Amino acid sequence: MSSLPIRDQKNDQLLTPENAALILIDYQPVQVNSIASMDRQLLVNNITGVVKMAKLYNLPIILSTVNVKTGLNFETIPQLRKEMTGLPSYDRTTINAWEDAEFLEAVKATGRKKLIMTALWTEACLSFPTLDALKEGYEVYPVVDAVGGTSLAAHDAALRRMEQAGAQPVSVAQLFCELQRDWGRSETVPGFMKLFIETGGTAGIQFSYDKAE
Repeated sequence: MSSLPIRDQKNDQLLTPENAALILIDYQPVQVNSIASMDRQLLVNNITGVVKMAKLYNLPIILSTVNVKTGLNFETIPQLRKEMTGLPSYDRTTINAWEDAEFLEAVKATGRKKLIMTALWTEACLSFPTLDALKEGYEVYPVVDAVGGTSLAAHDAALRRMEQAGAQPVSVAQLFCELQRDWGRSETVPGFMKLFIETGGTAGIQFSYDKAE
């Protein structure tokens, strides 16, 4: 029961704390309230878990909003804002974040080529920058259960389009496990288990039972 040495974290084909960045686009009240492809409370729970994951594993986080400065929209929802105190937010007028100069500069400044991409809606603010990033040679990982669309059909069609272009869909639980990778990496095991417990789901229920025993 011996783990192999930890692989090169920068060049690993899988996601690691040293080769990935989290992109978070337009988790604002109007967008959240218009989601019809999944339960909205579950969506908020899941994206909050993804942000906590990024903090646990020290991933760069790029946060962006749309139309806050124009007065047409509101800031990122408070559940996420409180997890990202002090983090800059790149406000835009573009629907496609990849066409905003400051946002694009911030993404490129991370030096990471694997982008964990989350946005609302799936059919617009997620799919457009995903397609552009893929075209520029990035690997893009849309988090299917932390994003949403204005209908299930719109969400599913956008995911298919991105996947056909080369995106690699992932789930919240898959992300947690891929970044932890080994129970022997004991420094982050308590935080890893806490992610599941706080985010919920069947694994979270079991971990909470185990912790209580």
